[in-house]
Amino acid sequence: MHIKEITSLATFPVRHPVLRAGKPIDSCCFEGDDLDTTKHFGIFESENLIGVISIFKNCHAQFDDTNSFQFRGMAILENFQKQGLGQKLITYCENYTSSQKGSLIWFNARIKAVGFYEKLNYKIIGDTFEIKDVGTHYLMYKKLRD
Repeated sequence: MHIKEITSLATFPVRHPVLRAGKPIDSCCFEGDDLDTTKHFGIFESENLIGVISIFKNCHAQFDDTNSFQFRGMAILENFQKQGLGQKLITYCENYTSSQKGSLIWFNARIKAVGFYEKLNYKIIGDTFEIKDVGTHYLMYKKLRD
């Protein structure tokens, strides 16, 4: 397994079946995907892309932190889930975020993923909320430094 930077378009073959199944492929395009401050990473088995995550330089009104980053589109193909690959990808991206002087990571977590993120020391803030056509989420975060 290895992790490397990829393009936003390269995330679609994983984003689509895991996060946007049954929806048009263009639903895999996130606002800000192509900004210079956005990075996309993939985890590969040999040359096969099996997981993705995107990191956006983005503040959230809930946090005072001005050097925060948002993780989006975290997905591991179903056949490769529950093998520790998601944790490897998150850890890699936490290290990347830290290298960019990021002090806080936040994201909107689907209900079924909350336990996974809690094991990685992410915390819930606030109540559940709906993302149209996607489902119920929690806002989760982790401070990298004070």
